[in-house]
Amino acid sequence: MPEELHSLSAVQLRDVLRGGQVSAVEAAEHFLDRIGQRNPLLGAFITVTAEQAIEQARAADARHSRSRTGELPLLHGMPLAFKDLTDVAGVVTTHGSAALDHKAAPADAPLVAHLREAGVISLGKTQVPEFGLTAYSENRVAPPSRNPYAPSRSSGGSSGGSAAAVAAGLVPFAPGTDGGGSVRIPAAACGLVGLKPGRGVVPSGESQGDPARLVVAGPLARTAADAALMMDALVPDAGYLAALEREPRKLRIGVTLDSPWSATFPFTPDQEALDALAAGERLLEHAGHTFGEAAIRYDNRYPDAFTTAWTAGVGSARISPHREALLAPLTRTFRRRAQQRSPAKLSEALAFLRQFQHDTVAQYAEWDLMLMPALAQTPRPVGWFTGTGHGGERWPAAQWPGDADGDYRKQCEFAPWSSMINVCGLPAISLPVHWTEGTPGQGLPMGIQLVGPMGSEQLLLQVGHQLGL
Repeated sequence: MPEELHSLSAVQLRDVLRGGQVSAVEAAEHFLDRIGQRNPLLGAFITVTAEQAIEQARAADARHSRSRTGELPLLHGMPLAFKDLTDVAGVVTTHGSAALDHKAAPADAPLVAHLREAGVISLGKTQVPEFGLTAYSENRVAPPSRNPYAPSRSSGGSSGGSAAAVAAGLVPFAPGTDGGGSVRIPAAACGLVGLKPGRGVVPSGESQGDPARLVVAGPLARTAADAALMMDALVPDAGYLAALEREPRKLRIGVTLDSPWSATFPFTPDQEALDALAAGERLLEHAGHTFGEAAIRYDNRYPDAFTTAWTAGVGSARISPHREALLAPLTRTFRRRAQQRSPAKLSEALAFLRQFQHDTVAQYAEWDLMLMPALAQTPRPVGWFTGTGHGGERWPAAQWPGDADGDYRKQCEFAPWSSMINVCGLPAISLPVHWTEGTPGQGLPMGIQLVGPMGSEQLLLQVGHQLGL
């Protein structure tokens, strides 16, 4: 069985690990071999921690030998990886930045500590954009993360390395963090299920330097059941996986292409995005759900307020002045603007976003769920956002183009339906329902996004499972 481990679902792998048919060491070695074979092409991992992983796996096997199955932690021996924004004790956290001193983290971040307690084995740290700021995972410290289905394309961001690793079978599933789409965007780009829980549901995934409380942790997985398994570890006793045994009720779903970015950055969705939306509607209709057109009104002050809140943290990041030149142009530009912004301006933006949340949630509440494309465009080529066109090798600082505003505009046009869900604190799921060549696994993956009211994480997973995902 070991040579087939990467083809098992996370739920199946969990079962054979707990049952003793496969040891934690066998699983770790198998996935480390997969990483060794495929990561040079994909750039999913920045750091691979093979020695620590095998040591942890041996400890897990020793625990298994002296315990009954019911006494083992939920994710006993399960290999996974963490974004390189998240501290893992004894491992360097680069934050995707060449401007930082890369020192080993002294302790696990709360998310890591929580999942270790659930029994996981960390295989390493995955590729991210600098400080997690962008919808693509390219930086100056390591090769970019590539899409397993089309290596010339990006795997998205900011959880792009983790998404590539899951889609390529380098890990069975992975936690991501999402502050403006950073789980759902790479999930859609890589043909995965990506769940952004509602605000406060997974406290261990919250972020420092996040005054609007945008960031939450959530699963990247190949199926809704695998995502539910990780949610059971992130939120103990909530019963996400067990809930999939029940069919969701018949739902009224509001369909919309409206975006709060449209007034500032007018965009037209690609035909592939509309095809994905139509495919999602067919699947949902076949499952018995009904639709209506939802016209959502958004205040055109949103882009400025969101950008102010989103970039506040990078303004306060501790970076030596003599190393600021090593920042990517987008980071450097938005850091400078954040530092020049008055506290009153930030307070004004946060107050606006609270009102935006109230107004938007009230409009969404007319429907059981909201439906929209996950992305407005197909996964973008590596280097497309930055204008490097460099095919993927890391660029010297002096040669990285400097159009930060053009880069940002491209991102907002690529993923115009993501960030407002973070502002509203609502749960949302990206589901892979369409392939550009019409056959699963052929061409590029495209997805839909479903948004639910607070507390609807189980419902969103049930709907994904109902659609066969």
